[in-house]
Amino acid sequence: MRLGLDIGGTKIEAVVLDDQGETLYRQRYSTQKQSYDAFFHSVITAIDAARAATTYSLSIGLGIPGASATDGLIKNSNILVLNQQPFVQQLEQHFNMPVAVTNDANCFTLSEAIDGAGKGYGVVFGVILGTGCGGGLCVDNRLITGPNACAGEWGHNVLPHYHPAKDGESAQCYCGQTNCIESFISGSGLERQHAQLFSKHDKVPQIVARLNAGEEPVAALWERYQDQVARALAGVVNTLDPDAIVIGGGVSNIPQLYDGLQARIAQYVFGKQCCTPILQARHGDSSGVRGAAWLGAQRKA
Repeated sequence: MRLGLDIGGTKIEAVVLDDQGETLYRQRYSTQKQSYDAFFHSVITAIDAARAATTYSLSIGLGIPGASATDGLIKNSNILVLNQQPFVQQLEQHFNMPVAVTNDANCFTLSEAIDGAGKGYGVVFGVILGTGCGGGLCVDNRLITGPNACAGEWGHNVLPHYHPAKDGESAQCYCGQTNCIESFISGSGLERQHAQLFSKHDKVPQIVARLNAGEEPVAALWERYQDQVARALAGVVNTLDPDAIVIGGGVSNIPQLYDGLQARIAQYVFGKQCCTPILQARHGDSSGVRGAAWLGAQRKA
């Protein structure tokens, strides 16, 4: 059996999957962030509870915000107490077994590649369009992470063909770079552009409601947004040319996102052609925790 934990800034979700990917156990906990010791203890508690709930031995996989650096310490996590901690090594010492850990976008991609929308495709690029703009890469159902743990981090490349006349004011990203893809096509990036144009701090659902109501200025913003998504994905096609691209996150649930997207991407692809399937994630919000479970099983094997 496979235990997966999806660790976020507010909650920890734990599931146990069987060989067919059926969920046999599910539990949620609040993320303890007041100190690293409190955080570590809460993860141990969640794992112990799952192990106690089944009579089978469990592999363990975790999805976290952040990545494990080459020195074994966690970096780039929005759970600040986790940064610069030897989290994985301590877990493995505590349980005396392998523990697989990667970021949440990688878990999403692995889940969708194994038994989600990307099932059956050799090379799958996973995209999360949510608060941020994450990504991951799977080849033959195995994650590619790279020596810098940066494979798939497309959101922190510069938006291709950026021009203020069509994309608005330059945007400073939290990573320290300017005009990152994430600053434009994440859900928060769409909200930022909307606020910039209309001086209204609407959230994505409100923006979509205005789009559906036929408001022409919002339709023009959406046209700009789709073009930005197409430019960003064309960069993936030109670099990697994956067999399929799977999109998740809150923005992936907007039907208009997919309208003519393949043709839009083709405008920016070398050769002006794009036959890459652009697919909506099958498992939705469950992809992260499911991917963590599959990752743990692969690590143990």
